[in-house]
Amino acid sequence: MTATHSTRMLILGSGPAGLTAAIYGARAGLAPIVVQGIQPGGQLTTTTDVENYPGFREVIQGPWLMEEMQAQAEHVGAQMMWDTITQVDLTQRPFRLTGDSGTVYLGDVLVIATGAQAKWLGLDSEDLLKGKGVSACATCDGFFYRGKKVAVIGGGNTAVEEALYLTNHSHDVTLIHRRDSFRAEKILQQRLFANERIKVLWNKQVNRFIDGGGTAGLVGIELEDTQTGELSTIEVDGGFVAIGHHPATELFRGHVSLDDDSYIKVEPGSTRTSVPGVFACGDVMDKTYRQAVTAAGTGCMAALDAERFLAEADFETKAHEAAE
Repeated sequence: MTATHSTRMLILGSGPAGLTAAIYGARAGLAPIVVQGIQPGGQLTTTTDVENYPGFREVIQGPWLMEEMQAQAEHVGAQMMWDTITQVDLTQRPFRLTGDSGTVYLGDVLVIATGAQAKWLGLDSEDLLKGKGVSACATCDGFFYRGKKVAVIGGGNTAVEEALYLTNHSHDVTLIHRRDSFRAEKILQQRLFANERIKVLWNKQVNRFIDGGGTAGLVGIELEDTQTGELSTIEVDGGFVAIGHHPATELFRGHVSLDDDSYIKVEPGSTRTSVPGVFACGDVMDKTYRQAVTAAGTGCMAALDAERFLAEADFETKAHEAAE
């Protein structure tokens, strides 16, 4: 027989946003169920050194941080379920989600915290050197390259913003773009071209990230001219892939409102989505900041918004029953 789990607060996703929502929901007595998804712990489980999460003087490890968050959520009463949701029905409450095993999850409110994934170039050398000189987050890892040569790959807002940010740490930033013009906003381009620490390589695509061997990590990038095919190499200590993100929202397409980039739309200043009782937090609704601490903050907001929604719904139900 198909198993069914019911809860007042159902949370989909187990990164900083989902687990923070679980902590607040559990402390409010909502006995949340967290469906962890295909990557329990979220993106931080693929990150090694974390230096910018508040409360830790020394460098901590991403997987350890997520283990501690999960343990805290379970300690206060949240229940973790290892499953991947394949179907959703948000047409009525309780909301109904179905896992790939056939297990059904019912929630009076739903918190969506499925996150987003950075887009990568898809190179074998990129996989080999992730965390060893190749990154997809300048804000997260730029500090480690203070005084070193770095390169950013991309041509949109993200790439230009990351190149500008890296000038806080590096005097030598190269922006590599496969075309001869940027897609980034004009104001960002003006700031970029005015910054003497940044040089731009046009019509270049990355063929290979060069491994220095041993503990050296990334030492250079092999480039190919997109017009002539000519190969060249630049020496760098850090390479930042900045070609955008994929929010994990395909499951909710047609169920909640998404923006043009497929992020879930929320009411300004809240985590409320287009469906009453459904809330979104973390990178699935945040295309601007995409940090663990901001994800955790919106997870707190989602739990508080959900708690208030339930309190109002319960009050209306009791008032209706009293009137009858």
